[in-house]
Amino acid sequence: MPQAIETIDVNVPVSVAYNQWTRFEDFPQFLDEVESVRQVTDVLTEWTVEVGGNRRTFEAQITEQHPDERVAWTSTGGEADHAGVVTFHKLSDSETRVTVQIDWEPTGLLEKLGSTLGADNHAVKKSLKHFKEFVEKYGQSGEGWRGDVQ
Repeated sequence: MPQAIETIDVNVPVSVAYNQWTRFEDFPQFLDEVESVRQVTDVLTEWTVEVGGNRRTFEAQITEQHPDERVAWTSTGGEADHAGVVTFHKLSDSETRVTVQIDWEPTGLLEKLGSTLGADNHAVKKSLKHFKEFVEKYGQSGEGWRGDVQ
């Protein structure tokens, strides 16, 4: 199973970065491939994404969540088989390191070729850059979900 791991430093406090990340329904505003996310329950989301011209829908279950530290998930149904974790590391009162790790199962020749060529890491890196721009501009307002999932 291929794995993509990328890190970026954002110029906001850890609580702001974490809050923005847990506002899943905002993801289409900064992630190009995400068309929509619907928060069904505290731990279940429904996603529609378009990658490489292919539209996919799936559910993702949050498997672990600790405020200002980490959010882990796995897909539970639909057309995308993956799992991941995002961690938040306080660098200072106004700077946070965000690391994303995604394990996924490519389907079809194009996805397998893309994985071999590192397209998955490139996509995660690009997404984190867009997250940084978004959270530094808009992330000061609004709360995320701060519940704890063991």
